[in-house]
Amino acid sequence: MATLKEPVKIFIVQALACRDTPQEVAELVKQEFKISIDRIQVAAYDPTKQSGKNLSQKFVQLFNETREKFDAGLIDIPIANKHFRLKQYQKQLERNAKNTVMSLKILEQAAKDVGGQFTNRQEITGKDGKPIETVNSSVPTESYLKARERVLDEY
Repeated sequence: MATLKEPVKIFIVQALACRDTPQEVAELVKQEFKISIDRIQVAAYDPTKQSGKNLSQKFVQLFNETREKFDAGLIDIPIANKHFRLKQYQKQLERNAKNTVMSLKILEQAAKDVGGQFTNRQEITGKDGKPIETVNSSVPTESYLKARERVLDEY
């Protein structure tokens, strides 16, 4: 096992708190710090796991604070949250940096997601943003108004 300096430990704790897997964190550490560690050593910095039960209080507190901030926008299903999806887009973009076509597709997907294209929300309005006025053509207007008055009188 490699001996880790304080900044590397902080990086690992924060990455785990952001729900990255130990394998992903090990790869990130190798990229960022040029240190090769295995996922078992990374898992020792996760206080929610058995292997991280002896983690120092300082790192437990950092983990909990980071997790709380990360989860502030998340719900039970992470993929349903925009923050999670954007993080995944970023990971894919970094992995496919040399593939221009794939990178452009990922960027387009992220732009659509941020722009709200994938929501079910529809706003339908009438002229000048006013509510749509509907009239039932099969009911004569006079009988409709009389029935409406009777209903309003009852209340």
